[in-house]
Amino acid sequence: MRPSTFAFLLGAAVLGLMPAASAQEKGGVIDVATIGEPPTLDAMVSSTDIVGMISQHIFETLFTFDSDWNVAPLLAKSLPTISDDARTYTITLRDGVKFHDGSVMAASDVVASLKRWMVVGGRGKQVAENVASVEAVDGNAIQITLKEPYSPLLSLLAFNNSAAIIIPEKTIPQDGGVTPLATFVGTGPYKLQEHKPDQYIQLVRFDDYSMRDEEPSGFAGARHAYLDEIRFVPVPDINTRTEGAIAGQFAFADTLPVESYERLEAGKSEPVLLEHFGWPIFVMNTKEGLLSDMRVRQALQAALNTGDMLAAAFGDTKFYAVDGPMYPANYAWRTDVGVELYNQGNAEKAKELLAAAGYDGKPLRILTSRQYEFHYKMALVAQAYLEQAGFKVDMQVVDWATLVQRNKKPDLWEIFITHSPFLPEPALNFILSKSAGGWWDSPEKEKAMAAFTSTSDLEERKAHWEEIQKLIFEQAPIVKVGDFASLSAKSPALEGFRPSPWPAFWNVSLNDKQ
Repeated sequence: MRPSTFAFLLGAAVLGLMPAASAQEKGGVIDVATIGEPPTLDAMVSSTDIVGMISQHIFETLFTFDSDWNVAPLLAKSLPTISDDARTYTITLRDGVKFHDGSVMAASDVVASLKRWMVVGGRGKQVAENVASVEAVDGNAIQITLKEPYSPLLSLLAFNNSAAIIIPEKTIPQDGGVTPLATFVGTGPYKLQEHKPDQYIQLVRFDDYSMRDEEPSGFAGARHAYLDEIRFVPVPDINTRTEGAIAGQFAFADTLPVESYERLEAGKSEPVLLEHFGWPIFVMNTKEGLLSDMRVRQALQAALNTGDMLAAAFGDTKFYAVDGPMYPANYAWRTDVGVELYNQGNAEKAKELLAAAGYDGKPLRILTSRQYEFHYKMALVAQAYLEQAGFKVDMQVVDWATLVQRNKKPDLWEIFITHSPFLPEPALNFILSKSAGGWWDSPEKEKAMAAFTSTSDLEERKAHWEEIQKLIFEQAPIVKVGDFASLSAKSPALEGFRPSPWPAFWNVSLNDKQ
């Protein structure tokens, strides 16, 4: 394989979204092929990457991340003032920020939005139990008062899925926001023009967008809306998406099989490879049913040979690493604690654990989707190892939107397969929230999380993270399969685009001369 100019190492520099070297002009329409129809456009209620990728163009948060994964202001005027006891955050808002309906953002909108986020958002619920109050200080500032110090707060406010988006108070349902949003009005550089489910989501430039003055850096700084229109087109069949990318049908095609890399190089698109992009995981239902018994989860963990699963999914080791720690080597959170329980492939140990648990042959329901083909390939290998260990497996292959709906209902599944980029703040990982899918909730984990989030000292936090990783392996709420690279494709005419875990199309333009 020839190295590509677009191959990109995911790490501190992954968010280096800088303007193109040549002058950029307004104009043009692009089609972006996605893995399917998003389950919603309400960025608060969904932690899926497809929702985050699309909705970040429509909605914005108080903070975001710069190219070094530092928290930076977005709708906030600056970083907050934090009291000496680390319990009170005073956030001044930018003046004159307009919503897509023409109204001007006020402190009351921000307060109402954050309150809804803490009710309906998985990551908002993480924050909610430690929030004493959220209130407007005056017309242009809000104050968040915590019961105890909580170091991940700003990262949670900055993240773009299950996101603390700011929306007009009048668009929030009167039941506190539990009812789904009826309209999608944000402050972003693009606004929703039309949504035809299973056909397209059409975004158009918001001409009254209130842009920041700073140079672009990651998701921070100026967001120029050069394009007239962005159409997100669901293409759930991975072969159709790949062939369309090779033929140059799309300006960008998301999540392609890595074996198509060389065909993309020879076609009309350019491959975009993010190495060490993230981790595929098997999420276990710890709340009820078969896997609520930790011994059965441990048996499942013991049975799996994750190396074989990765080889089946990605083929060439250029695209994956058989690696147990929750973070790769270029992250401060890297630790080897507990990894002796990774990649065991030990059928006999699994059988012993199942016998001790009194397993009676009840089917193990695995939810997966072929819209992420590597999920499905890993599931097939896992099925073989699990059956060898004595499990009866019920493989349920559904579309991604259906999977996202079902995984909210603990009576419908034992395992669902997903993946995530490596996130700069471990508390952003949904698996650590007892209210998120999987519902991992144990006294040991809650104690370790409380210690982890109550201090801002990095060395102390790293020590507490080691304890959390140890518990992940011991209590087996998930199985981390390994590390993997993500392949997408872009048109040569798309200028200013920089790879990231959630592709963004502001600061991007079309060069018609290509």
